[in-house]
Amino acid sequence: MKIDKIQGQGTSNSSFPKLQSDSSFAQILNSELSNINLTNHASKRLESRGISLSSQDISKMNYAMEKLSKKGSRESLVLMDNRAFVVNPKSKTIITAVSQENLKDNVFTNIDSAIIL
Repeated sequence: MKIDKIQGQGTSNSSFPKLQSDSSFAQILNSELSNINLTNHASKRLESRGISLSSQDISKMNYAMEKLSKKGSRESLVLMDNRAFVVNPKSKTIITAVSQENLKDNVFTNIDSAIIL
């Protein structure tokens, strides 16, 4: 992932912490993105169903997994933008993914919680 330097954007705002350099921002972003794991099954489902996850989706997923983990969830359903994901929030792992086209009449079993984003 390449992150270009933004110049001349906005004004100085003391409420946002300043990063030391572009590389530390990239390191923080990459660290955040790498927090989520995919099972082999989930990787195949994402590919075969044409489901992609943007950096914003990854941020939402991190938020969901953190919230579910705090509630003690073990396996959860995450509904996000007409897509469904079964996740293990404790290990921050996506177990499977379902696209909008495959959601109808789908039964999710062995989950103990759900979150709608």
